[in-house]
Amino acid sequence: MDTEIRNIKKILLVEDDSRDLELTLAGLEENHLANKVAVARDGAEALDYLYRRGKFKTRPVGNPILVLLDNKMPKVSGLEVLKAIKADENLKIIPVVALTSSRETPDLIEFYKHGVNAYVVKPVDFSEFMKEVKQLGVFWAAINEPPPHTGKEEIGVQNGHVTFPEKERVKN
Repeated sequence: MDTEIRNIKKILLVEDDSRDLELTLAGLEENHLANKVAVARDGAEALDYLYRRGKFKTRPVGNPILVLLDNKMPKVSGLEVLKAIKADENLKIIPVVALTSSRETPDLIEFYKHGVNAYVVKPVDFSEFMKEVKQLGVFWAAINEPPPHTGKEEIGVQNGHVTFPEKERVKN
């Protein structure tokens, strides 16, 4: 039987506000993208997801095609998560979109200085927010060509040993 590697496009949504989380997922659902979203409730959880540690240590290998990142969160801020992503050779090619309520000029400058791909201010109006999330989802998950998998991001270190990914396979 022929086998092939299954390529699952995942979006990492990092959001601590339950209402904004639900709205974002609802906006993505309208474009059938919500089932491809991993959720982190704060910056520390986002880093655990990206580095496959803690409760995410058994998640499938590979990087998300996009990170939607709130800024003002407990434990680790969105800006600190962005800095970690862009400083890491295996993560820095992941597109990061700041999806935040902050319109403050210093925040905008810091995010762009550290390599954010887009900075979107969450509108207060529900329908406007849904419209913007749909547009983000369609562009980044359907229109944009994500960075190719190099294989480097799939090699990790666990318990002092180098680990290689197990390829997910589906039967035809």
